[in-house]
Amino acid sequence: STRTIVSSVGMRFAQHTKGRYQRRFRALTNHIVMNSVSGKDVQSVDESAGDPSSSCLVGYKVPPKEILRIVDQPREPLYSFSPMRDMVLEIKRPAAHPSVIDYSRPELKLAGVRLDPSGFCRSKLSYNTGLALAERNDDLKLPLEEEERRVISGIPEGFGIRDVSWSPDGTHIAFTLRRTHSDLDDARPPAELWITDVKSCKAKVLVKNVNSTFAQYAWIDESNIVVPIIPPNLGPSPTEGRPSFGPRIEDNTGGKKSQTRTYQDLLKNSHDDELFSYYCESKLVRVDIDTGHVQDFGDSSSRVYTAISSSPSGAYTLVSWLQKPWSYAVPCGRFPKVVQVWDAHGNFIKEIANLPLALHIPLAFDSCRTGPRGISWRDDKPHEVTWAECQDGGDPAVDVSPRDVVYSLDVSQPMKDPRVVGSTDMRYSGIVWCDDSFALMYESEWKTRKSRTWIIHPEGLGDPELLFDLNYEDSYNDPGSPVLRRNRDGSYVIAEIDKKKQILLSGAGASPDGSKPFLDLLDLESRSKRRLWRSSPPFYEVMSTILSDNVEGVIPLSDLQMLARRETEECPPQFSIATFASDGTLRDDKQISNFPHPYPGLVGMKKEILQYEREDGVKLNATFYLPPNYDKERDGKLPCILWAYPREFKSKDAAGQLRKSPHQFVNIGSTSPLMLLTEGYAILDGPSFPIFGEDNEEPNDTYVEQLTSSARAAVAELNRLGCVDTSRICVGGHSYGAFMAAGLLAHAPSLFKCGIARSGAYNRTMTPFGFQAEERTLWEAKETYAKMSPFMNADKIKDPLLLIHGEADNNPGTFPLQSERMYAALKGHGVTTKLVILPYESHGYSARESILHCLAEMADWLEKYC
Repeated sequence: STRTIVSSVGMRFAQHTKGRYQRRFRALTNHIVMNSVSGKDVQSVDESAGDPSSSCLVGYKVPPKEILRIVDQPREPLYSFSPMRDMVLEIKRPAAHPSVIDYSRPELKLAGVRLDPSGFCRSKLSYNTGLALAERNDDLKLPLEEEERRVISGIPEGFGIRDVSWSPDGTHIAFTLRRTHSDLDDARPPAELWITDVKSCKAKVLVKNVNSTFAQYAWIDESNIVVPIIPPNLGPSPTEGRPSFGPRIEDNTGGKKSQTRTYQDLLKNSHDDELFSYYCESKLVRVDIDTGHVQDFGDSSSRVYTAISSSPSGAYTLVSWLQKPWSYAVPCGRFPKVVQVWDAHGNFIKEIANLPLALHIPLAFDSCRTGPRGISWRDDKPHEVTWAECQDGGDPAVDVSPRDVVYSLDVSQPMKDPRVVGSTDMRYSGIVWCDDSFALMYESEWKTRKSRTWIIHPEGLGDPELLFDLNYEDSYNDPGSPVLRRNRDGSYVIAEIDKKKQILLSGAGASPDGSKPFLDLLDLESRSKRRLWRSSPPFYEVMSTILSDNVEGVIPLSDLQMLARRETEECPPQFSIATFASDGTLRDDKQISNFPHPYPGLVGMKKEILQYEREDGVKLNATFYLPPNYDKERDGKLPCILWAYPREFKSKDAAGQLRKSPHQFVNIGSTSPLMLLTEGYAILDGPSFPIFGEDNEEPNDTYVEQLTSSARAAVAELNRLGCVDTSRICVGGHSYGAFMAAGLLAHAPSLFKCGIARSGAYNRTMTPFGFQAEERTLWEAKETYAKMSPFMNADKIKDPLLLIHGEADNNPGTFPLQSERMYAALKGHGVTTKLVILPYESHGYSARESILHCLAEMADWLEKYC
């Protein structure tokens, strides 16, 4: 019989299985698996699981021992450098995965948001378990050595740490605490805001009853923080009361065209309206971190505050909130919204936006909401607000020039009109600021995959200059992105190196030989460019953060220091500090970390980047893995798992580009099929399945033909290698990859022995207003929708298919009904199939028991049918 998992709280929970939680878990364990085949149990490695009284979790499986060890491998800490770059904060993380028991706590699903009603926060939040500080010096080692680290004290046991941030001057660290361990029938209280100064490392509480559903706390200056709290004297939660009887009516008698994708967790009735207001409304207060004094911030009104952002100078604050009417048709991101500027004490200065309910945004990509959008502080100015406004009604099909206009307003002079700082003919996609002399403005267009980068002059001294005009799918010609530095106000702006208007560009460096990240020095005046550095074999290395930015103005190239991350195929990523010489050469590269190999059971596995072509000449690539210590003569040909995810492209050339490196370390996700290397399977991971349509062609009109052609090419390449038994290949994938896997079993049955499909959508008539990169509706492309849908072709599937789905999947289009209907269709045609529904899980699986059960089901399925 199946042996169950004992979670860390299993023994304690066994003493509290009364009432609603006992009923909830009885329902949980009775609704996990539906079979049309008999399953073989995978034995637990936990000896205590043999005692039925040791756990309330019945029906969960665990995978083989080596997979279990990988899943439970402790995670390395996170690190953060102080604003002045003189301190390092180490953030300790807990075991990778919480128990499903924690996930079973009450949850509200309102307006596209999932809430923990007892905590006035999002549900299923991750957290950290400890904080420690150390000085950054020449002897710095990560993880921090015991004699160097100073643990932040005063944090009570049983609380999780989130939302960690430095004060602008780096003298304090703020964070929130939430209770993580409590009896399941006890409510977890809301978060508290805590503070510690870096000298004493002693933490203390500042504010209790924080409402973090939307807005997070924000530093106003080095001594004051604005915090959203639960409104004082808040009454009890609204109750549904007596049932009301009457029709539910939605009205479009005005004939307005309104198309939306298949959003989930929407508001359904007036009771949901009340709950959304009750749990999401907060009041803003300002707290002095030195004295602990708390005072109202703003007009004391309770609102659904969604964002608080202090200006670089600290003199003003951008405050955003949602306002009624709520909607039953769209998630809260489209609700009416107000954005205002207040001063540092909460006094009203200027209203930037008052946006109505956004019901009628066109479906097409590049569509947007009308009115101000992308409202934010200008990073290089003390207190200027910038935003964009579309000129096409938000519809990219409208032919207009300019399409977007970008505005800026100095809020210290609120009565002045905003001034135009730029305009675009494609959809505006952002500005990266440097100073008054220049900034880089971006625009792009989905239909053509074009992108342009402009040098603009924010003070109007000169016309915009075109810097790059590219196809953003063309990774081989990607020039990279500007490297940023921290300025004196704590904002991040473009770093100028050695002289004005000379910047660093950091890029992924995709090439036919694999990705080789680079760092270029670009002179914007002459447009001359020289390569300072490029990653080279056997390393895969990335330059990230400038550490020598604690100087005003231009940063000298001499002694430029950057944080780098280096890895190899065998060695996990390690941090180093790279120092450049005045001529741009790398003078020193000192490794500062020594993290151990996270998967000892996979040491010695073989990895190879394969490049091959499909029938129409499109170049394809994949990463091929063989188990540790595999010997072809001794072990013979192996069964193989092909795990993929199709992607759409506009051009044949872009579809065939190589965007990975043979020198990267393999980071294994919690439900990755790579775990099954420990069970003796070969794995073809991420093989290219490009779906392209050039010019006016629609990629999905030839989806099935291109999909099956890519599959045939992949199998032919596996056959060429000579170490795979091509009669024993399992095709699998997650989400759109699951859609692909089921489709290949229908349209290329001779290639695969069985399939695994997780969290997929199989019937495209249930996503009638578009999916993935498909902009057309069902009624505009009926034949394409039907031909692509595995559900419509279930009668063609003959090979075994395992379906796994999260019971609470809230991803648009992949609701659990998709897998339930697909299972019913397969079962109705006598196909060997199995459906596993994981309680409390969403589109990805997070609870330890769910992850282990998913992997156990996969291992079991492969053992039987591959």
